Amino acid sequence: MLATEALAAKKQTTAKPAAPAKPSGRAVAAKPSAKPADPRASVANTADNPITEAPPQGSSATRLPPVKAPEPPVDWRTYEVTTTVKLKAVDGQTRLWLPLPLNQDKLFQRTLGHSWNGNPALSSMRRLPDGDLEVFHCEWSDGSDAKLQITTLVTTADRHFDVTKRTVAPEREDILRRNLQASQLIPNDGLAHQLGERVVGRIKDPVAQAKAIYEWVVENAIYDPSLPGAGTGDIRRQLIQGQYGGRSADINGLFVAICRAIGIPARCVYGLRIAPSRLFRSLGLTSDDATFAPHVRAEFYIPGFGWIPVDPSDVRRVVAVEGLSDRDNKFSSLKKVLFGVWEMNWIAFNVGSDVLLPGRQTPVPFLLLPLLELRAGQRDGSDPAGFTYTITARRVEL
Repeated sequence: MLATEALAAKKQTTAKPAAPAKPSGRAVAAKPSAKPADPRASVANTADNPITEAPPQGSSATRLPPVKAPEPPVDWRTYEVTTTVKLKAVDGQTRLWLPLPLNQDKLFQRTLGHSWNGNPALSSMRRLPDGDLEVFHCEWSDGSDAKLQITTLVTTADRHFDVTKRTVAPEREDILRRNLQASQLIPNDGLAHQLGERVVGRIKDPVAQAKAIYEWVVENAIYDPSLPGAGTGDIRRQLIQGQYGGRSADINGLFVAICRAIGIPARCVYGLRIAPSRLFRSLGLTSDDATFAPHVRAEFYIPGFGWIPVDPSDVRRVVAVEGLSDRDNKFSSLKKVLFGVWEMNWIAFNVGSDVLLPGRQTPVPFLLLPLLELRAGQRDGSDPAGFTYTITARRVEL
């Protein structure tokens, strides 16, 4: 038998190169290609083939660090947040929607309760079926003397991402899929996918991919403090024009769009600054007045590690408002801190997008400011022509 096999091997080595290979029952291994991998090759995942379903082998999404239950924070701070609304020169039926803080307890925020007073004919708290958003909805038959004041007690603790800890329970599949989908203002294909491929390159580890996107946004987006509110959040326009930036909804929304385009679930988190910052003066309040302090943050999801907080917008804000140089050591330190950390001098309202509010026929891209609907149309908090409102926040001891 050995001699027969040796004779067969010799015949194969002496065969003419041009002769066609005869079929045999043995499988022949393909020779490895000597051509080097193309550094511009497409990333493995997309919004249709997300990292949650096909993580690269050996990446942070497939390695199994020790399973540790999340440890609740020790240092909690409690705040009383009061919103006061007064309508002016408004006749006829009027409706108002106010965003409320997260209705689900988190390791970084808990809502302790609400109280309100005013003169609406109808009022109610509404929670969307998927839990992404809770609102206070009220109506007046005649808005000429409409008044409302609502107070929320909320407690917060700083949020940190620890790469050595693996979360116990995975996120629901429907939530992950929703945070891979495109919305009115945040695309997940076309120009967003092309940009994501260019930014990520040959990086395969999903945490490293998200960090590359974060650093690219920090280096290329421009913060514009002259824009009202938190910006428009129109990421499609940014991608088409090739001009990146705006305010927090625009910059952090860009991060979300690129993550979704390469298959990493991500979402904007809409909220409000409620206290001074320990990092930089421009990242917090300087008084109890929080009326002009809406702020949008972002987070992305990695299997095994859960939702990871980021805020590239605040890095650019410090550069624009405080004149910090990109080459300053403080800039480098802040950039490292805000990948994985939220300083909770801020409260989260919701993660809703394309929100269909109670009583409305068409959705709004997101709800961050009080929204008023009159006979003449709708107005939000960035357009005070139809109403005035104030938001105050102060720390309290329980």
